[in-house]
Amino acid sequence: MKNFKALGLITATLFTASIALTACGTGTKSASTPAASTAAATTAASASPKTEGGKVTITLGAYSVVKESFDHIIPKFKDQWKKKTGQTVEFQESYVASGAQATAIIQGFEADIAPLSLEGDIQKIAEKGLITHDWKNNPYKGNITASIAAIGVREGNPKGIKDWADLTKPGVEVLIPNPSTSGGAKWDINAIYGAGLKASEAAGKKDPAAAKDLVSKVYKNIKVLDKSGADSLTTFDKGVGDAIVTYENELLARIQSGKKYVEIIPQYTTSIENPVALIDKYVDKHGNREVAQAFLDFLYTPEAQKVFAEKGFRSVLPEVAKQYEKNYTTPAGLFNIEYLGGWDKVNKELYGKGAIWETILAEGGTK
Repeated sequence: MKNFKALGLITATLFTASIALTACGTGTKSASTPAASTAAATTAASASPKTEGGKVTITLGAYSVVKESFDHIIPKFKDQWKKKTGQTVEFQESYVASGAQATAIIQGFEADIAPLSLEGDIQKIAEKGLITHDWKNNPYKGNITASIAAIGVREGNPKGIKDWADLTKPGVEVLIPNPSTSGGAKWDINAIYGAGLKASEAAGKKDPAAAKDLVSKVYKNIKVLDKSGADSLTTFDKGVGDAIVTYENELLARIQSGKKYVEIIPQYTTSIENPVALIDKYVDKHGNREVAQAFLDFLYTPEAQKVFAEKGFRSVLPEVAKQYEKNYTTPAGLFNIEYLGGWDKVNKELYGKGAIWETILAEGGTK
């Protein structure tokens, strides 16, 4: 497998610019490998019948990690809606990296509902005037799932990996998605950076330089920077890498499917919150607000939340989370995005132009 870690910011930009969406035709089948341009996907979504012959269409623009969950949730909603209204709901589905999906929606992909990895990706869409309501105005602040950042290793943990620092050891090959295109990657980098802050704080002083140093050392061992969390796991499935940094739910789903992986939960890691929003401009254009809102509401029901939990997510519903709590370990050093100062600060100081991640890329690319 070619080593992509030196691709740098130019390649990351190309990833975003060239990403193609997978909006399918009628029904609920979709492909997770991009096969059409944003313009083509938009045309397909716009040309699809909205309310015709007892049918209505919802276009879903999601990040890649949730595809397996929606494969089960969508049929449940369709059955429920049919019984309630007599109307058949058809779905057009697109699953790509969160950042790329947000960009596509901004550029004209007419998604009615966007389940994405990051609050910041939803906020970008809102800032362009496509979301006009307060999308965080519910008891869950707009989030439909939760997780933590974890490390996945192969059966028997041959490299003896126990924490983030072990990913910096010579000879350890690490997989992580590219934060220029993947929301999941930002959570992963946040986890490592925050762990560096936590460790330095425990030693006496919260030190951003020590946190950057930890991320930089892990970066030196990165074998592949894939464009999404799903792609990163596919690479790991092919036998590439000794360890993968990813969502806990992705690891648990793989383990449940029979993969001989082991989940490593670091002493310090971040909690993950994944939001969803209805895209007002496109919903109003399509005239399908009632069914789109109903589907969004359905994502918060115990029925849908149990599907997410079965796929390894931590439910946002307390009663469902309690039911599945035996499946999870919560480390004592768990922190959230507020520990890092919130997304505005993180996006500026960690991922902005000339910020920490860009500096690490530049330094790593010269070696």
